[in-house]
Parts: sequence; C-alpha cells; structure tokens
Amino acid sequence: MSNLEGVGGFGGPSDEWVASLQERSPSALTAAELDGLDPGRMSARGRIDALVVIEQHLAWLQAKQVEVLAAVAASTETPEAVVLDAGGTLSDVFSASWDGAVEEVACALRLANQTAAQRLNTATSLVGRHEATTRLLGEGRISYLQAMVVAEQLDVVDDDVAGQVEAVLVEKMPSLAVGQTRAALRRAIHRADPQGAEARHQVRVRERRVTHRPDEDGMALFGAVLPAQQAALMEQAVDARALGYERDGRTLEQKRADALFDLVVNQPGASVAGEARGGRSSVVVQVTVPFDILSGAEDGPAELKGYGPIAAGQARELAFAPGSVWRRLLTQPETGLLVKTDPTSYRPTAETERHVLSRDQYCAFPSCRMPAHRCDLDHVQPFDHRHPERGGQTTPENLQPLCRRHHRLKTHHPGWRVTRDPHSGIASWTSPTGHTYANTPPVYRE
Repeated sequence: MSNLEGVGGFGGPSDEWVASLQERSPSALTAAELDGLDPGRMSARGRIDALVVIEQHLAWLQAKQVEVLAAVAASTETPEAVVLDAGGTLSDVFSASWDGAVEEVACALRLANQTAAQRLNTATSLVGRHEATTRLLGEGRISYLQAMVVAEQLDVVDDDVAGQVEAVLVEKMPSLAVGQTRAALRRAIHRADPQGAEARHQVRVRERRVTHRPDEDGMALFGAVLPAQQAALMEQAVDARALGYERDGRTLEQKRADALFDLVVNQPGASVAGEARGGRSSVVVQVTVPFDILSGAEDGPAELKGYGPIAAGQARELAFAPGSVWRRLLTQPETGLLVKTDPTSYRPTAETERHVLSRDQYCAFPSCRMPAHRCDLDHVQPFDHRHPERGGQTTPENLQPLCRRHHRLKTHHPGWRVTRDPHSGIASWTSPTGHTYANTPPVYRE
C-alpha cells in the first residue's frame, strides 16, 4: 500500500500528504511515491502543491541528466593511439578526434543539433564550474532553465569572476523566476567585470547585423541585432510615429509595424505627432545611472528602460547625446529602491507616473516581464473617490504597473489579492488556492 493510500485520501488527507512530500528533498524514494498521486482526490490547493512537487522531481532528474551529458561530452573523443594502432591514417585521427557528442545526443534524444549542443555545453559548464548551482538543481530548488541561464551567462567570464557572481546569487535563485535570474546575472556580471562588459560590448557592436527570416502564413520577421541604446531609440521613434496615425481601426501593434515600414521604406518628411518635418522623431530614452558612473569616476552597470543593465560607456553615450534631458531620481541608500513623494490625486501627476515606471520597470505580477511603460498604473489599495483621505491615495507607494491582463485579473477575479510593502517595494500576490508569490522591484545598488 502506498503512502498516499495509507493516509486515506480525499481532499484534506491527500493534500496533507502532498504538502509533506514537498518539504522533503527529491530522491528515488520520493519519486516512487509519486506513482500513487491522483489529482482527482485533491483540492485546488493540493493540486498546486502537487505541481510543485513534480517540478522539484523534474529538476532532480535533470540534474542526473546533466551529470550523464557532461560525462558523454568528456569521453566521446577517440584517443589518437587507438586509431593508429588499428591501422588508421592521420586523416582518420582527425576525424576521430572531432567531437561527435552532439550528433550522438541529438540522435539518441531526437533533438536538433543546436539543441543537443546547447545541452552538452550547459552540462559541461555546470559540472565543471558551477557546483553550487548544480547542487540546487539536484535538490529541486531551482529549475533546469535557471541552471542553463547560469551556465550561458557566466560562459563569457573567467573562472574567478564566475565564482564571485555565482556565490552572490546562489542563495537568491530559489526565489527567482527564470527572467529574474537572467537579469540578476547580467547585472552582477556588469558589476563584477565592468571592463570585460565594455570589451564584450565592443565585440558585439562589430557583429551588428540585420536579421530576416520567414514566418508562417506569408509573414516574415525583420529586425536587427544592434546596440541596446540604438534599439531603444528606434522603438521610441516607431512609437512616436504610430501614435500620430489616425484612428482607423488598426491596433497599436499594427500601427507600430506599419510605422516601422514607413520610416524605413517611405522615409516620410511630413509632420506627425512627436516628429519634426524632415528630422528625427522626438523621443525619450530613460537610463538610470549612478552619478559616479555617469561622471566616469567609476565603472559599473546602468539600467536602460525596457532592456536592463548596459555598460557605462553606453549610458554615457545616451546621457551626453545632443538634446538629452537629465532628471534626478533619489534612491534609498539602505535598499537601493527609488523613493519619491508627490501630491496625491486620482490621476497620478506626470512626475509620479515617471517615478513609478522607473522604479518598477515591469508589470508587478511575479511572472510577467511586460515593460512598465506599456502597462496600466493601478492603485494597490483602491482609490476612495468619496473620501481619499481614508486610503487608496495616488502615491508612488500605492501605485504599481500592471499589464492589461494582470490588471483585469487583480480587479475582476475574486480569488486574487495583492499587497505591497511600502518599505521594500515587494508586491505579495495571493492566489485563489491560498499560495503567495512575491514580486521584487529592481534594486539599483546592491
């Protein structure tokens, strides 16, 4: 009789069994117990706990796979002496020494070569350089995607810098989503190796290119790989032109695509909203950068709105470009969070809105990476139109950016609730099953 059957199980008892399993480290023993898991005998809360337990065991299994893949990558080459002893030629030696692990893994697992190569590189890096991350994966505390991000992001730095960055983030990763892990790694790499970040950026600048690939149903993807500050300027120019079009039934995204085509192909000189005749669009690109880095006294990362950390040289290029406007934003020395006090009203002032968007950068829902400037500004505690003094005021501490989907979820779904700590800036979301998920805004100084 399985442990699940032993506790008898409908509703509460089955939920309790899954919750207790969630507290144990995944192993062959706990994996065997999952055979008796029956979602139909659980409450909604129990099924979420079961989902977490299964994810923990998937991570445990993927850690095992990482070990095997690393061993495969390390032992695929045939020693030169073996080939020669078998009567082979020097060309045979060359062929045998070529790494065939990619094809072997691709065939065995029915993967594309590129995917197999990525898995092998990730496994080799994790086992050889990132023991702490691999341990977290084996304990089911992080996902394979997080471990993969660690291997990929730290591949560009030497062992010492990689060890420093991993040591800083290893305790934080279990509470981060994949996108947050990637952003934290990028920021930490910039901080630990600012000169290297600048050098790598210059290499990538020389590799800039236009990309074009076919898509489904007669469509195509057209874009460019170019410095982030240039991409930000291009996006703002596209938005400025799109907002100048008439209301003709097109969505904003359709207008943005049409605006890009107009700007590149038609090169319009006519005046539209936000654009001077024959000149470049009037655009706003927001960079948050400490003054010592801006002045050149220190090197380190700055934050480009909608992108993330950029090198100091990129920030200075934007800051000192002709027509740049500087706005001072204050941060708390203890937390690194932006702080601001503005008059209150139902509609936020332009200054308050700029502050909230700069502070949070993304939708405040934990799993969402929609840029804040494309979100609605939502009152965490609803605004009291009759008695504003009783709470729900339009202050930065009571405002958060939410994409339209998560704004509707928070406003109209009776099971979702959110609170925000005014000191730490952490938004705590409670789901209909009673689980709580935290969203932490960016910190500009750690």
